Amino acid sequence: MNNPVSTKADGKQSKSIKCLVWDLDNTLWHGTLIEDDNVFLRDNVLDIIKTLDERGVLQSIASKNEHHLAMAKLQELGLQDYFLYPQINWGSKASSVETIASAINIGLDSIAFIDDQPFERAEVNFSLPKVLCIDAAELDTLLDRPEMKPRFITKDSKLRRSMYLNDIVRNQAEEEFAGPKQEFLTSLNMVMEIFPATADDLQRAEELTVRTHQLNATGYTYSYDELKHFSQSDQHQLLMARLEDRYGSYGHIGLVLVECQPEIWTIKLLLMSCRVMSRGVGSIMLSYIMNLAQANHVRLQAEFVPTDRNRMMNITYRFGGFREVEQRGNLVIFEHDLADISPYPDYVQLQVVAKAELSV
Repeated sequence: MNNPVSTKADGKQSKSIKCLVWDLDNTLWHGTLIEDDNVFLRDNVLDIIKTLDERGVLQSIASKNEHHLAMAKLQELGLQDYFLYPQINWGSKASSVETIASAINIGLDSIAFIDDQPFERAEVNFSLPKVLCIDAAELDTLLDRPEMKPRFITKDSKLRRSMYLNDIVRNQAEEEFAGPKQEFLTSLNMVMEIFPATADDLQRAEELTVRTHQLNATGYTYSYDELKHFSQSDQHQLLMARLEDRYGSYGHIGLVLVECQPEIWTIKLLLMSCRVMSRGVGSIMLSYIMNLAQANHVRLQAEFVPTDRNRMMNITYRFGGFREVEQRGNLVIFEHDLADISPYPDYVQLQVVAKAELSV
């Protein structure tokens, strides 16, 4: 029971863009900066940038330019803070786009690149065929493209850029921290909350299934209506997680769907946001479900479907003590004997909001 979220008329699923990478000269603005400092924004660019930002689409820059001149101009235009990890140099655009994808930690198939020069688009398309390349001449219709229009605009969507900016500050603090990794994690004062998904959370829950690929144990995507059904079902538990630390909120970062039968529970979906991969919290939701299953005296199994990007979730299950007990085609069934459950890490304060009918 899993549906692609966005489907074209021909039946093919349309890609969802997580980050739009802008060229500058004659794309973001009219003119060539190193030839004439008196460049000015193209029509509707400011509205496009702000609208994409509100939709939760991140933005960056890949431009062949003098870095200090371009950044000064962006600051003068009031746009500097809209762009994450801008790559302004004389290297190839493909290399810049690849650097941006790595810094944000998203797949190349989630990136679009807009440029006025056919050569630059061709170079990116050849080197990075998964990247969607857009002619700057199509700027006026950019906001109408299905790839740029998420089905829901959630609170997390509107705060996505600020959360990534917080990540930049965190990462810089980590680089400057002189001490073991665990001491740095302790210094973050992280608080993780696990709670049953309510009606207010379901749009973000759907968004998580659509946007999360590397840390999605099955690759399943669920529609809002399906998630609503699970949240109201006596045979399922749909739980979410939020995370915050001294730098601010990470937003909703985890989702787990458990099918609860009288003698056996099955984890149908387990996913975590890629942004928290390095924060050592990926196993907390899994350990929580294991403890819950143990308290309810049931067996615990988990479904895993390998994709081209979720190998880390296979490792998570195996390192968590799950063993493979069955394989049906691509579907792998893991099971945990619940005899040895890893404790929650000391550097995270866990808060659980439980509904009255947790026992099944």
